[in-house]
Amino acid sequence: MAPVQLNNQISGVGAPQTGPVRHKTAGQGDFAGALQAEVLKQGAVKLSAHAVKRLAERNVSLSESEQSRLESAIDRADGKGADKSLVLMDDLALLVSVKNRVVITALDAESAKDGVFTNIDSAIII
Repeated sequence: MAPVQLNNQISGVGAPQTGPVRHKTAGQGDFAGALQAEVLKQGAVKLSAHAVKRLAERNVSLSESEQSRLESAIDRADGKGADKSLVLMDDLALLVSVKNRVVITALDAESAKDGVFTNIDSAIII
């Protein structure tokens, strides 16, 4: 029986690699882009299905400028600790969940004739 030599390495196990080590980088750029998109989405105001339906029924759409104004108003309301706010913007009344950043429903001037809004803790006029 031959003595065991401790300096010999078993082929394929723990053998040093020859040549440069390459790491996969394709996923890194994709991840960074996805992360940035997700961060931007979290700050954006979303419309509930109900709000989308109401806006469509009333032939109302929000321009980028109006969306920006709405986001700013929600930021201000959030800073004051508001939960559900009525946002009055031009001829629109928007009921917004501030902490979820979601427009729950939308009314135009004609639909808001009643002038009674319940279950809100704040109002913002922009």
